[in-house]
Amino acid sequence: MDAFYASIEQRDDPLLRGRPVVVGYSGDRGMVAAASYEARRYGIRSAMPSKTAKKRCPELIFVPARFDVYRAVSEQIMDIFRQYTDLVEPLSLDEAFLDVTVNKKNNPSATLIAKEIKRKIKEQTGLTASAGVSVNKFLAKVASDMDKPDGLFVIKPEQVESFVGTLKIEDFFGVGRVTAHKMHQLGIKNGEDLRKFTEEELVLLFGKAGSGYYGFARGIDDREVRPDRLRKSVGGENTFLSDLDSYDEIRRELDVVAGIVWDRVSSKNFRGRTVTLKIKYSDFGIITRSLTYPYFIEDFEMFYNTSINLLDAVMPIQKTIRLIGLMVSNIELPKKTDAHQLSLEL
Repeated sequence: MDAFYASIEQRDDPLLRGRPVVVGYSGDRGMVAAASYEARRYGIRSAMPSKTAKKRCPELIFVPARFDVYRAVSEQIMDIFRQYTDLVEPLSLDEAFLDVTVNKKNNPSATLIAKEIKRKIKEQTGLTASAGVSVNKFLAKVASDMDKPDGLFVIKPEQVESFVGTLKIEDFFGVGRVTAHKMHQLGIKNGEDLRKFTEEELVLLFGKAGSGYYGFARGIDDREVRPDRLRKSVGGENTFLSDLDSYDEIRRELDVVAGIVWDRVSSKNFRGRTVTLKIKYSDFGIITRSLTYPYFIEDFEMFYNTSINLLDAVMPIQKTIRLIGLMVSNIELPKKTDAHQLSLEL
């Protein structure tokens, strides 16, 4: 979907249409959960601090998130997908993989199916979607981002090698900002550069993800579409270019990671009871701290305050910090409903 949360807000309030809109908190500790395309023209993006967003666009309009509405619209869209195939693997509220090799419409063209789905989404929800069509998950995901908004991009089998060869490394599925920076330092700017490395070399450089990069550079991705995939945790982390040694610096970076993780929690409709803080020191030593509730964490404020409490529990630091991560997990409620004690693992 195209700017899903913000587009729903613009759909439901005509006064917001054509204006820079973000879904999120506008306070000093606020984060942008989603940005309309009008806001994106100012360089505003999800997980950006609200203060930064307002500096870039003083006329920016903040609207509170309505996740009950987003979930309801998401179900409408997933129902449309399932009219064509049961092999639907949601990635979030607004994105999914579909395997239409064999489909309920007996339509031999995945491209025509994508066009039909886009039309039905527009008719039933008033929203636009962008589709990517290709021979595997990696290529379809990349293709879906090539022609936004309201786009349809197809990578045919005979186009795979040349397409991947010229694809910028930042656009590879699973390559984040930190990994892209490391690849640039190694002279890897696109798929053709990545192909120059053996699988063994990539594994040494990037761990087990290196095998995936090796395949992606050749347009290979054997992962199946799994409609029954159960997500047990949602998290994120950031490795810093320079180690951090002051509380203010660490707190600012934790704020950023918290915004990113909560955006993922919300977009995946995930509910968990445990928040875990991960810290990696400059000497590569790792500590974790976690807090478990007897009920689900339902809002950003609760998640954010828990994250800060976990950080404060390990302060002051004795060594500089190179990485901070947060995770929400524990999707099961306790069997005993009268249990209210919180556990802090030290």
